[in-house]
Amino acid sequence: MKYKLLGRSIAYLLIGISSLVMLVPFATALMNSLKTYREYTTVPPRWIPEVFQWSNYAAVFKLGNIGGYTMNSVIVAGLSVAGALLSCSMVGYAFARLRFPLKSALFVMVLGTMMIPAVVIIIPHFMIFNELNMLDTLTPLWVIEWLAQPFGIFLMRQAFMNIPKEYEEAAKMEGCNPFQIYWRIFIPMARPTLATLAIFTFMGKWNEILTPVIYLTSNEKYTLPIGILSLSGQWTGNEQLMIAAALVSLVPILLVFLFAEKYFVQNHNMAGIK
Repeated sequence: MKYKLLGRSIAYLLIGISSLVMLVPFATALMNSLKTYREYTTVPPRWIPEVFQWSNYAAVFKLGNIGGYTMNSVIVAGLSVAGALLSCSMVGYAFARLRFPLKSALFVMVLGTMMIPAVVIIIPHFMIFNELNMLDTLTPLWVIEWLAQPFGIFLMRQAFMNIPKEYEEAAKMEGCNPFQIYWRIFIPMARPTLATLAIFTFMGKWNEILTPVIYLTSNEKYTLPIGILSLSGQWTGNEQLMIAAALVSLVPILLVFLFAEKYFVQNHNMAGIK
């Protein structure tokens, strides 16, 4: 019991130290966002401001079209998550449970596309969207996710393969067709994996900078990350406001993670048995 208690104490100590290491940069950014410019530039740095400047966050929304940028990011991230969950789950189910010619070879080809650097396909994508007259619109930022991306396919396939085949056989005996089995049996049992895919997709699209820079030229179409960067010149002498804007952009990611966290850690088989 003594060794077990000592081991647990050491584990908690390491977890606590790791948590502090990760929280210190966030806490520092939060304190900087609540300072005046004079306090922000003070040398040596003053960690805690004399008076918390909560008005900095209101000033962020007054200086730029932060509300519009946020709405654009919500549209892009929301449609991307919906497309990724639907397309990747359907393709993953097909690779995991359906029988068709060259299934293994096609799956290997799908995995092979994961090895292609993203920068290689930027120009072909740009040419395609240019021919479709989709430049300077939000469509190129989310429509790709509706075409089933390799990582999501792999993730969903592995989740569906881990579900016992007895569930599928019982559904067939009840008269379910393949789509009904997929929608009514497999999707509810794969909620933890769907939550994982949703979190990864949302975070990737919310923080994306390269793709919006390539496809968007109108200021009103900017997503939040490049919208904040485009306003950097207006915040010269008020850099603490840029930190406040960056923290504001983190709020939706935290909300999505808190909403999906209970599914993120849930066991697949236990969810199915329940």
